[in-house]
Amino acid sequence: MENYSIIIFILAIVIGLSVLADQIKLPYPILLVIVGIVIGFIPGIPEIEINPEIIFLLFLPPLLYDASFNISPKDFKINLSTIGTLAIPLVFLTTLWIAVVARYMIPGMTWPLAFVLGSILSATDAVAAMSITKGLGLSHKTITILEGESLINDASALVAYRFAVAAALGYSFVIWEATLQFILLLGGGFLVGFTMSKILAFILKRVHKNPIVTISFMLLMPFVTYLIAEHLHVSGVIAVVISGLGIARFSNKIFPESLKNQSKGLWDIIIFLLNGLIFILIGLNFPYILKNIDNNLILPYIGYAAIITIVALLIRMTRVFLQKLNLQKAFQNNDKKKRKVSEHALLDSKNSFIISWSGMRGIVSLAIAMGLPKNLEDGTPFPHRSAIIFISVAVVLLTLIGQGLTLPWIVKKLNIKGE
Repeated sequence: MENYSIIIFILAIVIGLSVLADQIKLPYPILLVIVGIVIGFIPGIPEIEINPEIIFLLFLPPLLYDASFNISPKDFKINLSTIGTLAIPLVFLTTLWIAVVARYMIPGMTWPLAFVLGSILSATDAVAAMSITKGLGLSHKTITILEGESLINDASALVAYRFAVAAALGYSFVIWEATLQFILLLGGGFLVGFTMSKILAFILKRVHKNPIVTISFMLLMPFVTYLIAEHLHVSGVIAVVISGLGIARFSNKIFPESLKNQSKGLWDIIIFLLNGLIFILIGLNFPYILKNIDNNLILPYIGYAAIITIVALLIRMTRVFLQKLNLQKAFQNNDKKKRKVSEHALLDSKNSFIISWSGMRGIVSLAIAMGLPKNLEDGTPFPHRSAIIFISVAVVLLTLIGQGLTLPWIVKKLNIKGE
């Protein structure tokens, strides 16, 4: 994206399409993806390749920080069992079953490569979930679970991806080493995020009477936190989320209402533009990826992507409804005076189905796929790289457009609105 005039042009399209989306009652992320695909096929349009480093540094930290800043710590704690189940075990389960399906379905797909594909598509996307479900009238609990899951599961997916790629490159995989590294990544990320939130709180106590300086520090913090965490080789995603949660609690105690409103207005604009850029870039990037695929393989690969999408949805639906049953069983078996499961944490069938259907993939999956090494250690091309990227992008598009378009209709049919 060296041609900055293209970015200005895209931003103008984003703003205009958001107005159109409101008028035609279509989720604006879906419209942006579709228009991005159409624009990408226009002759003469420069090819745009997504740089994974730009996504992880410039897009992910502020989006995660904003989401964690606005989520209720109390509701997050109440639903922590469900959030943790979806953000960690479900990610690894999805990786496993997608790998199994890919291994036996896609010709030439080895186990390491199948696990690479599974890890890329294992996590739902925070941006997609929050953007598409916004304004549907979902219950506060459902929104908290979706946002909370999406905030944490990126870390799980990135860990699974690292080990899958290492296996594909020929390195040995040891389960206890992988488990230990996962714990260190999450624990280290938590420690960095907690420390940075305390440092920022210390600074803001002394400058909060100056709104411009206060907001500037808050805008800078997610980037600094992410960079420090990644430099220390721990989870930048978890660090940003923890720092956002910490500053959210601190701001409620010390910030005057005028400063909160001023900060929220600026953040809303930034997040709106970043969201728009992300979704239209997903669409614009599709023709670039398509050119690396043999024309005879396009339809089979789209078919593989459709099957993987269905498998991922079924796995998610099974795990969500199992969690619903487990919560009900634990609630009924608890001593009434010492309940370990709050009644507010229980799930009903309607919201369980909505949570299952809201598992869209998005920009993180695309960025991970584009970050695949181009060569193995011996210099030979990374096997099936183009196929893995194409199938990943196809699954992202199928979940965004397929599940995203049908989600409002499902919410309406289930009479979720207003409950």
